[in-house]
Amino acid sequence: MKKYGVNELRKLFLEFFESKDHLKMKSFSLVPRNDNSLLLINSGMAPLKPYFTGQEIPPRRRVTTCQKCIRTGDIENVGKTARHGTFFEMLGNFSFGDYFKREAIAWSWEFLTKTVGLDENRLYPSVYEEDEEAFDIWNKEIGIAPERIFRFGKEDNFWEHGAGPCGPCSEIYYDRGEKYGCGRPDCTVGCECDRYIEVWNNVFTQFENDGKGHYEELVQKNIDTGMGLERLAVVVQDVDSIFDVDTLQALRDRVCEFAQTAYQSDEKKDVSIRLITDHIRSSTFMISDGIMPSNEGRGYVLRRLIRRAARHGRLLGIQGKFLSRLSETVIAGSKDGYPELDEKKNMIFAVLTEEENKFDKTIDQGLFILSQMQEEMEKTGRKELAGEHAFKLYDTYGFPLDLTQEILEEKGFTIDEAGFQAAMDEQRKKAREARKVTNYMGSDATVYEEIDPAITSSFVGYENLETESEILVLTTESEVVQALTEGDQGTIITRETPFYATSGGQAADTGVIENSGGEFLVEDTLKLSGGKIGHVGRVVKGIFRTGEQAVLKVDREKRLASGKNHSATHLLQKALREVLGSHVEQHGSDVNPDRLRFDFSHFSAMTREELERVEAIVNEKIQESLPVVTEVMGIEEAKKTGAMALFGEKYGDQVRVVKMGEFSIELCGGTHVQNTGAITAFKILSESGVAAGIRRIEALTSEHVFSYYKNMEGILERAAKAIKSTPATLPEKLEGLLAELKELHSENESLKSKAAKEALGDVMNQVLEVKGQKLLAVSVPDVDMNGLRELGDQLKEKLGEGVVVLASAKEGKVSLMVMATDQAQKSGAHAGNLIKAVASCVGGGGGGRPNMAQAGGKNPAGIAEALKKAKEVLEEQIQD
Repeated sequence: MKKYGVNELRKLFLEFFESKDHLKMKSFSLVPRNDNSLLLINSGMAPLKPYFTGQEIPPRRRVTTCQKCIRTGDIENVGKTARHGTFFEMLGNFSFGDYFKREAIAWSWEFLTKTVGLDENRLYPSVYEEDEEAFDIWNKEIGIAPERIFRFGKEDNFWEHGAGPCGPCSEIYYDRGEKYGCGRPDCTVGCECDRYIEVWNNVFTQFENDGKGHYEELVQKNIDTGMGLERLAVVVQDVDSIFDVDTLQALRDRVCEFAQTAYQSDEKKDVSIRLITDHIRSSTFMISDGIMPSNEGRGYVLRRLIRRAARHGRLLGIQGKFLSRLSETVIAGSKDGYPELDEKKNMIFAVLTEEENKFDKTIDQGLFILSQMQEEMEKTGRKELAGEHAFKLYDTYGFPLDLTQEILEEKGFTIDEAGFQAAMDEQRKKAREARKVTNYMGSDATVYEEIDPAITSSFVGYENLETESEILVLTTESEVVQALTEGDQGTIITRETPFYATSGGQAADTGVIENSGGEFLVEDTLKLSGGKIGHVGRVVKGIFRTGEQAVLKVDREKRLASGKNHSATHLLQKALREVLGSHVEQHGSDVNPDRLRFDFSHFSAMTREELERVEAIVNEKIQESLPVVTEVMGIEEAKKTGAMALFGEKYGDQVRVVKMGEFSIELCGGTHVQNTGAITAFKILSESGVAAGIRRIEALTSEHVFSYYKNMEGILERAAKAIKSTPATLPEKLEGLLAELKELHSENESLKSKAAKEALGDVMNQVLEVKGQKLLAVSVPDVDMNGLRELGDQLKEKLGEGVVVLASAKEGKVSLMVMATDQAQKSGAHAGNLIKAVASCVGGGGGGRPNMAQAGGKNPAGIAEALKKAKEVLEEQIQD
């Protein structure tokens, strides 16, 4: 048997299935597309899910791939054994409702025995214990003796993942010989030793699981085949482990060269050698797919891999930065199958070096802090590092949790992982709360401080709304990166941009940045320090890398709408100065595509007439279609022209002057219409005060004015319809209705007063004398507070001098009212204090002046007690 290399085996497999009418598809990115269940692609089938589920139609019903995959579930064991790794390539052939078991089994056997040349006497198939169809194919069609076909249960040979498509598996094992075995007499297929190794797995997706253990036969049956390329190479090359196959051995030897050591000369060093060999492969491929180191998600996986590799390089005594040099070997060994590695090598090297530099800045200090923590634990006899201490190492010194675990494990210590997670959750909570009160720039200002100050951007958006330019810088929300990929939030800085950044009161442009296959949605544009312009948004699809060209496209409609509103503010300011006086100065503005807001100095509310005059002047200048001319000149020259400047604004030596006919001239860096006629129309919505001496006008222009009037027209029509009128006759009809309402209200009040009197009856016989003063304290049913006041006035007049206390219960609520005449007040009576004292009896409170007070309550049952108490309180108030 020929000992094929990894690249040869990949080629053989893909060409074999192409000969069986399969479409060879390139490996998908490690970044899942529209699949939130995965951080990283971890199997050949994962990116093909839409084809299996029917969400998408496959390009062909037979497909073959070699898919790059990453699994980090056993990351802590990588290096410690030769079995574990995070990166692998998965060979696969897939059928979407085309062929099924017979072809899949026959072709797997043909490829292994005829194409690769494995000894068929050393191959052993397995089937699901209830899958008689697969057993018969192996036995009767392939010719495998029954005793060489192994039946396994659901745990080993039935693929399912909750509810959904599932089915039995058929695996193929290879006997590597006694030298790889455990030596036990019962060693056979399924043994945990390394003698019998699974090389192929056919999954027959033929059932639908309802999630409750019930299975139905699928109409469209699928084939999902997986075979690890490195594992196949182990068998074909007859080597001990994946770290000994040709491409990985070359990489492993390079690590040994850097470390000036030999593999298998020191077991402790071997752990580091294997770990670095694996992790640099994963890191190289991840970066090539646009994943950047970060503290979240797949970026955190990458950071862990790079920093673990960097730390083990130190343990091996490797001097200087070495990961990018190792990456060269990864690329050289894999570019045959993945040419994009070579195309993106400069970015890969830059990211690896940048991350190594970041880690180098903190690792020594972090290791020192960790050693102090260890000494403290030894003194106190503790064996577990507190979660908040582990988090400090993570947050301040960039130590991923598993790196701290690994270092401590070497000394016999553990970590309080729950405490670490609690500290992590607390930080995220604080970050979310901070973001509620700050904008993007505020919460992430530090990321822009890392950018080379020499980098600048040129704004070319006065002349163009679309331009092609080089990407100079990319950032996530927390750090400068070499690439942004689908789903990432971040900032793109280019050499030139047509996007206007928020400034001078004008809102930022939005739009898209595109490259071949990529789209970045620009949601905001920021002016950054040093003359940089940042496009903030998210990657909708594809990858964006530094150094590449991209096409920047401003949203034309929004830009034009903003320009109309901005030009209108210039006309507005001049109109305000004409109507109100030269004291008017701009104190801020907010111009966006939908409306404009203008703040100005003025010391009283504008009258309706003043607002109408201002609005009329602006519309007049719009109708005159004044040319809008811009010119850049020296600040002193600009001042001589009489140009208005923004209050409190700092200007450079050269300024941009915007002139609208002979009517308005201002210093302004914003975008404008070319002719005032483009504004079409102007409408003031409101005028209000925002601070002492500062007024604010909000207004609309262009089609928004027409939309406003259309809306108002609709409101008028609905109002007219409601009162059986028309918009034209609405004022007359409303005046008539109001007069009628007034008459009815007067009549109603008269009837209520009459009813209250009748309900009260003749109560003058209930007048009491309290220390020489008259007191009338009575209740009357179903009278509101207005009725009580009217009754009180009438009773006070009848009483002459004294105190009147009235109470009424209506709809479960109590109203209390107290009145005291002048003479009663002179004797000490105080209506306000009296009502305070008695209101508690009805579960309420109130107060008022000495002559009149009122209160409310919610306990009608307490009215009698309140009236009784009124006499007691009045006795205390009146002086003897």
